[in-house]
Amino acid sequence: MDRDDCKTSGRIGVLSSHFQSPLPPPMASSEKDAALAATPSDGPTIFDKIIRKEIPAKVVYEDDKVLAFRDVSPQAPKHIVIIPKLKDGLTGISKAEERHTEILGYMLYVTKLIAKQEGLNDGFRIVINDGPKGCQSVFHLHIHLLGGRQMNWPPG
Repeated sequence: MDRDDCKTSGRIGVLSSHFQSPLPPPMASSEKDAALAATPSDGPTIFDKIIRKEIPAKVVYEDDKVLAFRDVSPQAPKHIVIIPKLKDGLTGISKAEERHTEILGYMLYVTKLIAKQEGLNDGFRIVINDGPKGCQSVFHLHIHLLGGRQMNWPPG
């Protein structure tokens, strides 16, 4: 699955759709493969700029540990992205280590608080994309909170 598959299946990430305008010209298949292979890193991401308020976001929740904001390309009536403010090597769930257990649990708890705040009393879905084949486009762990409509199964 490449990034085009992620786009056509409705699972596009924040980086590729939200903040690059205009979009770069399409790449040849070999260029795409090289770009995807180089993408995962622990370097700064678009989320770092959102945390530093260099890029505006519609914040729905913030404290000293996490920031949550509305996705600018929502895949459901309610689509919120929850991120840890301190990345600490946590570029994706597959990079989690024992030292990350507190923030991982806290992010899930905050997701529940936001779901309640957003009136998602009948249910919601949380999604964590991991790696290029999991359609992860921003390598800073994040949770997608989706709700406000009937979710389908299988998800994709």
